[in-house]
Amino acid sequence: MSAIIHVFEPTAPYGRKEMAACRALDGLRGKVVGFIDNAKPNFNHMVDDLAELLVSRYGVKKTVKCTKRSPGIPAPEDILADVARQCDLVITGSGD
Repeated sequence: MSAIIHVFEPTAPYGRKEMAACRALDGLRGKVVGFIDNAKPNFNHMVDDLAELLVSRYGVKKTVKCTKRSPGIPAPEDILADVARQCDLVITGSGD
């Protein structure tokens, strides 16, 4: 007897967009680093520690922290636009 197996794609849908080529950073000193928290447990704690380290050890001028509503959906366009406008580098991540 054959069984049916359902496979679900775990990634969120996204639209393909044209993007400008990214320039390489010449270092972190004086830069603004953004974080997009994906709302998983503990990512916010890791980001706080990482932000402090980037400022104290690598001379990062400022950090910007944004949070998505849920891990399973893409960041809203307003968050993406905001970090793109403010930041030289953006880190997204996962916790647990």
